[in-house]
Amino acid sequence: MAEPAVLPRTAIVQRGRRLEYFTIVWNLLEGLIAVAAGAVAGSISLLGFGLDSFIEVTSGAALLWRMAVDSDVRRRELHEKRAQQAVGICFLTLAAFIAYQSAADLWFRRAPAHSLPGIVLASVSLLVMPVLSRAKRKVGSALGSAAMHADARQTDFCTYLSAILLGGLLLNALLRIAWADPLAALLMTPIIAKEGVDTLRNKPCPDCHANLDQPAL
Repeated sequence: MAEPAVLPRTAIVQRGRRLEYFTIVWNLLEGLIAVAAGAVAGSISLLGFGLDSFIEVTSGAALLWRMAVDSDVRRRELHEKRAQQAVGICFLTLAAFIAYQSAADLWFRRAPAHSLPGIVLASVSLLVMPVLSRAKRKVGSALGSAAMHADARQTDFCTYLSAILLGGLLLNALLRIAWADPLAALLMTPIIAKEGVDTLRNKPCPDCHANLDQPAL
């Protein structure tokens, strides 16, 4: 009688794997473009955005592994905890990096440089990341995976950082307000750090109670 539940879960896991493959490829390309554009424009904000993308690659790789070993039912809970811990470490690394970069930008009064590629990249990321985050949440709820939900939250933060980057570049280009970008990013760090601590504690997500006997997507 349990056999009908296998196919829906397998399909959901495959969806999760495709999402993580997309996450890894997207963030690799995003990171390379941001770092290159930041180097050309001398923009610390763009460089930081690129490094954040590489941190998300690590998180995506952890979730890809989690999806790959989902069929091992006996060790599924252990794999879930390990993936969740990896995402939590990525959160804390991201928070530390943003705090350092933002504080340095404010102290040395470094302004985001004018960069059309940076503006285009941040704008496209603002469109793609919310869609990706929603898709990850659906998979996380269907599988009962707090790790996938945490990864979705990290994708949310990528959306926020894209908005901060875009706002900083535009405010500096149009109004010469150099401090808006690092200050906004700095205010985000306690939220990101708390998310990292909660994830490392294997805090369960409130939405991870879907019926696995039913197709979720």
